[in-house]
Amino acid sequence: MLKVLSFVLSLTTAYAFAAEIDAKQSPEHSLLKMQQAMKHLNYQGTVAFLRNGKLNVLKYSHASTNGAGQERLVSLNSPLRETIRDADKVSCFFPETSKVIVDHRPAARSFLIDLPEQLNGLEAYYQFTFSGEEQVAMLPARILDISPKDRYRYARRIWIDIGQYLPLKVEVYDRSGNTIEQVVFTELEVKPSLPFIDVDSALLDKEVERIHNRQPMSFETAGFVLKQVPGGFRQQFFVQMTMQGSNRPVEHLLLSDGFSSVSVYLENKGANIELGARSTDSVNAYSRIIDDHVVTVMGEVPEETVRYIAEGVELRTDIQ
Repeated sequence: MLKVLSFVLSLTTAYAFAAEIDAKQSPEHSLLKMQQAMKHLNYQGTVAFLRNGKLNVLKYSHASTNGAGQERLVSLNSPLRETIRDADKVSCFFPETSKVIVDHRPAARSFLIDLPEQLNGLEAYYQFTFSGEEQVAMLPARILDISPKDRYRYARRIWIDIGQYLPLKVEVYDRSGNTIEQVVFTELEVKPSLPFIDVDSALLDKEVERIHNRQPMSFETAGFVLKQVPGGFRQQFFVQMTMQGSNRPVEHLLLSDGFSSVSVYLENKGANIELGARSTDSVNAYSRIIDDHVVTVMGEVPEETVRYIAEGVELRTDIQ
């Protein structure tokens, strides 16, 4: 009993010491340490996702070796599915139908939270502050508030594990302060190593549907230009593709400020086009007609952001 009590006291002391050290660090430094922890540690647990008004509880794992990482999500309820993210693609397996959807994404993002690769310049658009400490998944965490300085992006709050700097909980708020998205671990453990899934072997003898299987192109080849974009949003990639179920060509430009992403689509005008603003929970979209084309801007940003970008889209006139 004395040994158990001694272990508990030493563990408590260790966390208190880590908290004391962390208290001397800036919020930006803690955010960078979280970014590195998410990339290099091997960890797994159960995580609840509240998105678009729906709650999903899944098993989550992140494996890392030699600078390469792989994320895995396994659903605990029907419809059963397993999603694996590698650096160049996201593969979704549906055991009940033996179907697999492979999304070849040029830009890799975590299932848990989007983070900027660098924080330089973000202080012009976000304020980073610590607002307290709480327990999440029975682990002590510091609360990091990320508050926008303009009207073009949403606020975020991250509960960062004091011991390992992993994100234990993430919330996104609209401009009225309502929670529109939440990710929270109910239990989490760090491992010395975790196995990688050989996705290419798993695709054998499966019905595979591939989407976005195109190489990024120069935005100079696009049929449109952007005349107004909120500060901090930068071009991530540009592709020309054909929309699923349609033969109409579509141009897609992805913008991001590190935390929030916005997609700009340009396609030929067709029937049943829904114009103007529309919203689906945390995602806002805005569409308008330019000559014989339709431009649509959408993302997890305020309506004002997608409208502002869409109204600044013009057709390129210098294409040969």
